[in-house]
Amino acid sequence: MACTFADSSFLSLGHQQRLNQRHGFAPLKSPGICYFKGKNLPTKRVKRQRPLFPIKRTTIVRAVAVPVAPSPADSLPSPAESAEYRIQLSKTYGFRQIGEPLPDNVTLKDIIGTLPKKVFEIDDMKAWKSVLISVTSYVLGLFMISKSPWFLLPLAWAWTGTAITGFFVIGHDCAHKSFSKNKLVEDIVGTLAFLPLIYPYEPWRFKHDQHHAKTNMLSEDTAWHPVWREEFDSSTVLRKAIIYGYGPFRPWMSIGHWLMWHFDTKKFRPNELKRVKISLACVCAFMAVGWPLIVYQMGIMGWIKFWLMPWLGYHFWMSTFTMVHHTAPHIPFKHSDEWNAARAQLNGTVHCDYPRWIETLCHDINVHIPHHISPRIPSYNLRAAHQSLRDNWGKYLNEATWNWRLMKTILTVCHVYNKEQNYIPFDEIAPKESYPITFLKKVMPDNA
Repeated sequence: MACTFADSSFLSLGHQQRLNQRHGFAPLKSPGICYFKGKNLPTKRVKRQRPLFPIKRTTIVRAVAVPVAPSPADSLPSPAESAEYRIQLSKTYGFRQIGEPLPDNVTLKDIIGTLPKKVFEIDDMKAWKSVLISVTSYVLGLFMISKSPWFLLPLAWAWTGTAITGFFVIGHDCAHKSFSKNKLVEDIVGTLAFLPLIYPYEPWRFKHDQHHAKTNMLSEDTAWHPVWREEFDSSTVLRKAIIYGYGPFRPWMSIGHWLMWHFDTKKFRPNELKRVKISLACVCAFMAVGWPLIVYQMGIMGWIKFWLMPWLGYHFWMSTFTMVHHTAPHIPFKHSDEWNAARAQLNGTVHCDYPRWIETLCHDINVHIPHHISPRIPSYNLRAAHQSLRDNWGKYLNEATWNWRLMKTILTVCHVYNKEQNYIPFDEIAPKESYPITFLKKVMPDNA
């Protein structure tokens, strides 16, 4: 997605495009071309005079305009299609690669057809191995918390929060019916995996299915989407909350999403309500029994140390993974009448590499493009599927390695929806109230 400004250099520099120096970002737009028509030019009437000497009349042959083949410059690709320009944007936004726009005639079925059949196969041994990894790493994390001095507790919390993010990924596979061939087993495992996170399994599953069906579709996508300008201008108090929420607190915004989407029974269809209520009852029972037991055994500080802090660590990854997967200045959100499924899932999803220990504990959930091509691919087959996509569709993929530049781009640029430019940063609309954004721009490193 692009920011809210346009640089006049796009009209004259051709493929030697410059990024806007003031902001460091430039929109993906084609150069402008002006045409002049002779009939619009001013004319002056000249009085005809009789010649002094007789002039012999001659026949004038009128020239016929013959179409001329376009010059090489006329056939050059637009900046959005220029490899050099995309490389420049990649460095500016913190990406390894920004993919070419996917052709209009490519369908999601075409892409799925290139994947090997083995990536869709469920392997019970690998599935239960992921459960073992998550349970073991979580128990190890609790042990680290119990034994760590105060100055090492943040490291223990970071490990434990990452470990329970693996629980979420297991429940995520169950929700997509890619964990086991036995659907009852999937429902039980998914419900249990979500309980320590206080996530009701069925409500989350219903809303997450909608996210996959309508990825990067404005309003309909149940994951995050840009802020509406009308919402931003509706209230001073709400505006400040949005600026902080989509700025410095964005790595924990999934907490608000969790409260808003998963506990309100009015958000679900009548045929979903039975399953929704069962999940809500399970979560309430876990809180009613588990939390008092922790407080009874270790006090309120024990509850904070052993549950709350790892839970906040989980939400850091939940928020970060989600926003990195689908948020960038060049990735558009579309209205339903303009939306293209193949582009949204292949071009509109980001593959991001994290440190290996995070990838292991989180079961490769950030190998995310194949997951959006087909949610039926189990997490342990995502790497093989991604390699297949690289082989067949590599030039269309968005890829990154997690870095400061990438996070700075998302937190300081990707804010208010604009159809032409994708995003407008808060500090361009309300500069006086956007101190949190300008502060992030100053303190966050630019290194990718």
